[in-house]
Amino acid sequence: MSSIPRLFVHSDLSREGYAALDEAQGKYLTRVLRLGIGAPVRVFNGRDGEWDALIDTVEGRAVLLKMKAERRSQASTPDLTLLFAPLKKARTDYVVEKATELGVSLIQPVMTEYTQSARVRADRLQKIALEAAEQTERLDLPVVHEAAYIGAALDALEADCPVYYCDEAGDDPGAVWGGEDGRAPAMVEVLKAHPARRGAILIGPEGGFSPTERISLRARGNVHPVSLGPRILRAETAAVSAITLWQSVLGDWT
Repeated sequence: MSSIPRLFVHSDLSREGYAALDEAQGKYLTRVLRLGIGAPVRVFNGRDGEWDALIDTVEGRAVLLKMKAERRSQASTPDLTLLFAPLKKARTDYVVEKATELGVSLIQPVMTEYTQSARVRADRLQKIALEAAEQTERLDLPVVHEAAYIGAALDALEADCPVYYCDEAGDDPGAVWGGEDGRAPAMVEVLKAHPARRGAILIGPEGGFSPTERISLRARGNVHPVSLGPRILRAETAAVSAITLWQSVLGDWT
């Protein structure tokens, strides 16, 4: 991996063009890394690929970069949405970081009956996604939406977007984890049966979905319950596992 710092910028990128850094980015380059005029930097903006640049101007807190040459052309990201019930702070951060690393294009926190955390700051999660994208060599950023109730979040998806919701429970309320009846099929098999190049993964909170939510989800068109195996996974583990399976079968890992 290159030791040259890599930053996301909002400016358009073109040969001999310029990009102004925000105060935090300028401080990182000049005070933390102690870089000066002429030092190399890599930049991307999610539209124009990745560029080699040089620090051109440092005036107080203002830092200006000058583009030199395109390093990589812009590439598309798989059309994959992650909907997940927020967890405790550190575990929510983990989900957003890993979803970004694994190539998710949109991250939607959802409120369910058993959601553990009702307060989610989308701006803070977007910053975590930005830092993960810079580290992971992504050429774009996933969009992090404000939290929404599960029904509204599903309604906002495109009508032809298949939703794979991870459901480890059976249908018997008197049995441990719902018994064996009504268990969802393996996710890999469902993905192979519905090979759409766009999709959404729905991860519930610890404790899963309520009986009412399970009935509602299964009544929706284009919603597919899936299993991630014989063991009960923590929610953040389930998110990473489900994204990995989708990318392996239908995404840009194939």
